[in-house]
Amino acid sequence: MEKLILYIGNKNYSSWSFRPWIALTAAGIPFEEVLIPFDFPAGNPKFRPISPTGKVPVLHQGDIRVWESLSIIEYAAELFPENGIWPKAAADRAVARSISMEMISGFRALRNACPMNMRRPKARIALPDGVMDDVARIGTIWRELRAKSGGPFLFGEFSGADAMFAPVVNRLDVYDLAIDAETLAYMTAMKSHPAWLKWQEAALAETWIVPEDEA
Repeated sequence: MEKLILYIGNKNYSSWSFRPWIALTAAGIPFEEVLIPFDFPAGNPKFRPISPTGKVPVLHQGDIRVWESLSIIEYAAELFPENGIWPKAAADRAVARSISMEMISGFRALRNACPMNMRRPKARIALPDGVMDDVARIGTIWRELRAKSGGPFLFGEFSGADAMFAPVVNRLDVYDLAIDAETLAYMTAMKSHPAWLKWQEAALAETWIVPEDEA
């Protein structure tokens, strides 16, 4: 099998990069990481030759190009079906994919107002309408799935669904938006995972500053 190469952006800010990176790392899937930092406001022209969209993340395997976080996770799950990226039960896999798509298509108020920022000191900001509605819905998803699975993650063991929500865990943490003990318990489990800690360590060591993401 040809090796996987995952191109990502800044670890401090790139929520889209964080998702496939933590999914593959947590599942023990070998890949080479190539970090190309953002170059705002014009964007980094180095993205264009490696990505059809001119954005990261993008996964290369020989001549194959896979872009968009969830597609990368799905492709890795197909290549390594025994590594547990998705839950074992078909019904659970369906729900995991449903909430992953909800993450992509929804929660725009939260994502727009509160950029992922691993270095940010915990502090609240003035929030526009809709943010706490998003937080409440996310808390409901986490609470219901952990109650059903027994935790500590959404489907018991860490899965691609947890990876898709990883940037939101950071957002709720650094903007001090957690609303109940169950939400905090899930966040604690996520922030204690070895893959999370590895990403966080690298993010905190970065020196790049992106003003647009310093809410």
